[in-house]
Amino acid sequence: MPIRRLPPETVNRIAAGEVVERPASAIKELVENALDAGATRIEVQADGGGLSRILIADDGHGMAPDQLALAVERHATSKLEPDDAGDVDLLRISTLGFRGEALPSIGSVARLMITSRSPGGDAHQITVEGGDTRPVAPAAFPGPHGARVEVRDLFYATPARLKFMKSERSEAMAISEEIRRQAMAHEGVAFTLDLDGRTTLRLPAEHPGDAGRLKRLAALLGRDFEANALLIDQSREGIRLSGYAGLPTYSRGNGGHQYLFVNGRPVRDRLLQGALRGAYADFLARDRHPAAVLFLEIDPLFVDVNVHPAKAEVRFRDPALVRGLIVGALRHALHAAGHRASTTVADNVLAGFTAHTGAAFSPTSSRSQGFAASGFSGWTGWDRPVAAQEIPGLGERSARVEAGWAIGEGDLATRHAPLATVPDPIDQPLGAARAQVHGTYIVAQTRDGIVVVDQHAAHERLVYERMKTQMAQGSVTRQALLTPEVVELDPAEADRVVARADELAQLGLIVEPFGGGAVLVRETPALLGDTDVQGLIRDIADDLAEHGAALALSERLGEVCGTMACHGSVRAGRVLSAPEMNALLRQMEATPHSGQCNHGRPTYVELKLADLEKLFGRR
Repeated sequence: MPIRRLPPETVNRIAAGEVVERPASAIKELVENALDAGATRIEVQADGGGLSRILIADDGHGMAPDQLALAVERHATSKLEPDDAGDVDLLRISTLGFRGEALPSIGSVARLMITSRSPGGDAHQITVEGGDTRPVAPAAFPGPHGARVEVRDLFYATPARLKFMKSERSEAMAISEEIRRQAMAHEGVAFTLDLDGRTTLRLPAEHPGDAGRLKRLAALLGRDFEANALLIDQSREGIRLSGYAGLPTYSRGNGGHQYLFVNGRPVRDRLLQGALRGAYADFLARDRHPAAVLFLEIDPLFVDVNVHPAKAEVRFRDPALVRGLIVGALRHALHAAGHRASTTVADNVLAGFTAHTGAAFSPTSSRSQGFAASGFSGWTGWDRPVAAQEIPGLGERSARVEAGWAIGEGDLATRHAPLATVPDPIDQPLGAARAQVHGTYIVAQTRDGIVVVDQHAAHERLVYERMKTQMAQGSVTRQALLTPEVVELDPAEADRVVARADELAQLGLIVEPFGGGAVLVRETPALLGDTDVQGLIRDIADDLAEHGAALALSERLGEVCGTMACHGSVRAGRVLSAPEMNALLRQMEATPHSGQCNHGRPTYVELKLADLEKLFGRR
């Protein structure tokens, strides 16, 4: 077939198809134009999912009549400035626009009308219908300066594109999400969104900075995010990462609460998303996702924003540096959070309570007898709590526990030097242990409330953190098995475990091949104490089969380390003495990340006295 030049109208519509995929992408381009024009107030209206009508009004610096005519011409832009030699550096892009050439693209597939006034000038407007441009004419404008861009009948000139649009409701949701993203990145700009004549979003301008940004995020993501967000602000080699990330216990079932921005531009970049996931690898299960809003500021020379027609993806010159900054900054913030757990944990607990009224509650009633039989071990009567030494479970260990034993490595009780003066544990963040319920949950009292601790989840995190520390120091203590244990596996599983023998040795686990489909275990980490070797090796084999070499070495070892910690921690159902419970609480307070287990579940719930008073109608 012979080569032909396409008509200009066809060229414009092809270009428009790359930039304007749906109404939300048209709105994105127009809002970014308003932001580049210095707008402090942006109003967005959309009818029929944006297909019938779109209006973007701003108070930016506007355009003079001669600029209006240029604005709808292809390859005309205010976003790139040539140097003295007339050359344009396409790598140094400091604006949000340029790639899209939004106005001529939209004008080629819709009915476009632009009305604008520059400061001190008169208002004018220009109209473009399906690529046909009308002359600039005087017009009325409601403000001293700015622009109003109205788009009607989007894609009327390309009817085939309309067949691929989703429902009006879906398109409206995409528009709302786009405005939310733009509002997150520009807290100093006021945004209003009207959908089909109904105001769905009204955000006043906030003071630039961390406080204003968090206030804007709270308005968009909810007060729960504000209460459970950690401030991020780190720099490395001229690159700055700022924003907020949620506590691990404030996680989500999908990545819908992850917002990433590069130089104020919202992006969906796999490198950034992978770094975010890697930073939380120690704290969340694979099916949980952190909530975060992160802003990366980088010299435009070190990032290419033109690798995608809609500017949704970017490419970094040094991706390893960017990934390292994100992972390091997030882990630093998580470490600083200590044992803090999200406030939503307590809210969910309170929501689960049901008020009971009716028959009086007495020690001899059927309900009280069922309550006593359910495993509540902290009190022996209804009138008073028992003393610490009366809590069931002390038994023959009581003497050595009272002499200075506490939760520690290997066996739950490990010797330490008694303290000369012991502060009242009720003044500690997690309070003083008062009871153990169902052999699983520790109930502690603080000055202003109560704390309920999952003993298995809490100790799992403590063991895990100690294993990580020892591994980082290269000094994981091992204990030799009296009789080496043979673990029968599938031949492929055995090969995978043996192939990682050197890496497992770093964790204190010594394995070697033992014929076809079997592994011989000679030594285990001392932290695990008397552990289920068979179950441990099989779980490790499953981890390696699932993740294989896809994870980085540290992340792969982290997976195995977490599996070991789970096997070596205090099991649910084990009765603990009062000193053991208090020792566990004190170690939680001193251990980073102890607010959640290795799978992202909370290790404790705190209920303030005010919450309890509300629960019982006292306030």
